[in-house]
Amino acid sequence: MNSNGGWNVVGCESLLNQPILQYSNEIRSAVLIVHGEKAHSCYFSRDAYANMVKDSKYTDNKELMIIPDAVHTDLYDGGGKDAIPFEKLQSFFEEYLK
Repeated sequence: MNSNGGWNVVGCESLLNQPILQYSNEIRSAVLIVHGEKAHSCYFSRDAYANMVKDSKYTDNKELMIIPDAVHTDLYDGGGKDAIPFEKLQSFFEEYLK
């Protein structure tokens, strides 16, 4: 309920039951998933990618890029590690955003 001091009995439990990856293998658009190897949520990107390409006819334009030793926030500002893969982003966009 944000910062209004209210209390919500239900909350977001319904989101937990949503099949959010169920139809991801039907995505035709190009997808580049970039995630830090040491980010706590890296498992989700790996799972999402695996689900997206499993039994899919549209795998040629899908990529999973795991940045070694990077955490979540390293991909926001580079983290002093030059972790943001600018060249890969540019080449991916140039190839698929025509």
